[in-house]
Amino acid sequence: MKIVFMGTPEFSVPVLEALHQAHEIVAVYCQPPRPAGRGKADRPTPVHARALELGLPVRHPVSLRSEAEVKDFADLGADVAVVVAYGLILPQAILDAPRLGCLNIHASLLPRWRGAAPIHRAILSGDAETGICIMQMEAGLDTGPVLICEATPIGREETTAELHDRLAQMGSRMIVQALQMLPLAAVRQATEGVSYAAKIDKSEARIDWSRPAIEVDRQIRGLSPFPGAWCEVAGERVKMLRSRLAPGAGQTGEVLHGMTIACGDGAVEITLAQREGKKPMTAEEFLRGFVLPAKLAQAL
Repeated sequence: MKIVFMGTPEFSVPVLEALHQAHEIVAVYCQPPRPAGRGKADRPTPVHARALELGLPVRHPVSLRSEAEVKDFADLGADVAVVVAYGLILPQAILDAPRLGCLNIHASLLPRWRGAAPIHRAILSGDAETGICIMQMEAGLDTGPVLICEATPIGREETTAELHDRLAQMGSRMIVQALQMLPLAAVRQATEGVSYAAKIDKSEARIDWSRPAIEVDRQIRGLSPFPGAWCEVAGERVKMLRSRLAPGAGQTGEVLHGMTIACGDGAVEITLAQREGKKPMTAEEFLRGFVLPAKLAQAL
């Protein structure tokens, strides 16, 4: 098949690689390079960088709404467009241009967690499972009918980073399967159970030890590695990047032993943390050079 690939972040890269092996990619669309690093030089997105390594033509328009962009897209003569975490809304003219339309790889069990941050929200909400849906795109936000869907359990100690990588591999395998099976019967999404995965705001990252341990544990794992749940420790902002529920109880924020912290109900054990300007460290490594106070500061 002749495919237009549309994606931007690391999550999209395994899909690009799988499609490159199985089909002809006539163009790669991604977000434009943006300033990054200390020098604030323009840096290509992960998809952009990988596409160049593979020798694929790359386009990064700031919008797809102009007649010129629509014509350029249609002139590619693609059989299908595959979209995964692209970052731009596709107008109807773009959706209609490929012979088989546009297929989206979405990291949730639709209609749960439509929107920008489905992996984070699934862990933050304590979902037992999530998955990948391949859907036929339409104008609404992740509202299109589903072609194939596969569920996977969320591990009790799994972080967003780990789940992200697993789902990216699932998506790359499933889209190749779906393309081989086209045309597929599409199933309309249920009207019940719809939820929206709003973009993560940094204001959600500060830990409130007065919350139940189960919620603090989900916050730490759900926001790892970015933006990273954090708290003040002896006046320093420390990110907590891995945790698990632990036995024990005490005053809110009390350090029970090691890096086990009492919460409003129960306790959590921190297994990976990061000081400002330092690399992530296991609890053992962290405690070698840092003495925790008897009680951690509360969120304001």
